[in-house]
Amino acid sequence: METEDIEKLRASFQPKTWSETISLDTWEILKVISEMVEGFEKLSRIGPCVSIFGSARTHDVHQYYKLTEEIAYLLTKAGFGIITGGGPGIMEAANKGAHFAGGKSVGLNINLPFEQNPNPFIDRNKLINFNYFYVRKTMFMRYSMGFIALPGGFGTLDELTEAITLIQTHKLLRFPIVLVRRNYWQGLINWVKNTVLVEKNVTPDDLNIFTLVDDAEEAVACITDFYKTYALKPNF
Repeated sequence: METEDIEKLRASFQPKTWSETISLDTWEILKVISEMVEGFEKLSRIGPCVSIFGSARTHDVHQYYKLTEEIAYLLTKAGFGIITGGGPGIMEAANKGAHFAGGKSVGLNINLPFEQNPNPFIDRNKLINFNYFYVRKTMFMRYSMGFIALPGGFGTLDELTEAITLIQTHKLLRFPIVLVRRNYWQGLINWVKNTVLVEKNVTPDDLNIFTLVDDAEEAVACITDFYKTYALKPNF
């Protein structure tokens, strides 16, 4: 553990007066409310969007970057806006695809001490910066009509499982969730089927919440076919 982290940990154990506790908590509540208000205000006007999740560490020459760009481009041409975490890698590729397709390109950027700066393909009036992950995730879940997960790490898993959990618990409508690249996600899915399901910690129907695909056309079809089935158009 770094020295700075140790000092923060020690400080967190120091007793605080009731006045100090109330002051700190109240100030944090106000900051959270501020981020919520900005998010609701901006995103309520953007129309139907699909969120695309994936690693910030994917380079622009990687096949997953090119694949993401294509998915976002096709979705945008189908009438959807694109929401990403606003950073580099897969997020940049998705915003880039939306940008060059002439559609709405939204970035929900998170302030981090490393690796996260807004990418240049986000619409200027659709970039929102967040300090709190949970506020940011609220915006993803509230304003998306579908979710597509490209290969990524812990952050991608966090966003993906948040969407799955909210649908599983009926807190979110059963929007389509698409996992792109079977060979990347198959190990996780096998573990869920062979361990989590066997232990009865999920039901067989829970495995139908998401779909595995391999290419851009399949991914986009999962979204567009869902809305055709229910006679809904993204430009309503």
